Amino acid sequence: MSEKTVLITGCSSGIGRASAYAFLEEEWRVYATARNPADIETLGDAGCDIGTLDVTDGDDVDRVVGRIVDEEGRIDALVNNAGYGQHGPIEDVDDDRLHRQFDVNVFGPHRLVRAVLPTMREREDGTIVNVSSVAGRLAVAGMGPYAASKHAMEGYSDALRLEVDRFGIDVAVVQPGPVKTSFRDRVDEELGRLERTAAYEELYEFQEDAVLFGGESPIAVHPAEVADAVVEAAVSTDPEPRYVVGAAAQLLVYGSYLPDRISDGLFRAVRKLTS
Repeated sequence: MSEKTVLITGCSSGIGRASAYAFLEEEWRVYATARNPADIETLGDAGCDIGTLDVTDGDDVDRVVGRIVDEEGRIDALVNNAGYGQHGPIEDVDDDRLHRQFDVNVFGPHRLVRAVLPTMREREDGTIVNVSSVAGRLAVAGMGPYAASKHAMEGYSDALRLEVDRFGIDVAVVQPGPVKTSFRDRVDEELGRLERTAAYEELYEFQEDAVLFGGESPIAVHPAEVADAVVEAAVSTDPEPRYVVGAAAQLLVYGSYLPDRISDGLFRAVRKLTS
């Protein structure tokens, strides 16, 4: 087939769903995946090939990638979008929850990267787009596990980009700030499951009242804006290593360059203002 092929994870809503529609508009063959196929039926109606994919299951990953290669002969772009945010004080996040956070946000993309690379290397062409977050550049209290997973993906992507460049494969990271999605709903669910240490109650209150960081925030961008960056990275013959999406995200990235003591002081000031 002459059209290009993309595999996207986490298409049940938000950035993944918007990216699927954006690639369709570019006339790509879109394989849109999610854990629950019922969540992506409308994408199938729109023209996507939909399928079930649990990024924490290596056999599932191999099955989906193998199917696409059998049907299309290639995967031109992989968009690692599936993920969630485990917030909460680090002391209250047990080993299993931290492991789960990394299994979805880090090991999941790693499984997919390993599965698609042999075909991309053989063709000497392909793009891997890892959807990260400004939390991968700037960590704040109450977001340790999530920020750690995104920091890991930043370093992972940097190394991968240098390793596969000689094979004609590009690697790009997309870094949004707050996005108008249901992402925050899952964050609140995970917070509600923690056994709270009373000493951190102020931090829990800050997280639960963090309106600026949720989908309803006035500074949140529409998922379509993030999808545009994802598609730009995939279609470009020389994509940028990183795409920062939104003015708020850009401001936070600039904040990551501040000396640690200054950024720590700014965070303390914000907590006082919102307490």
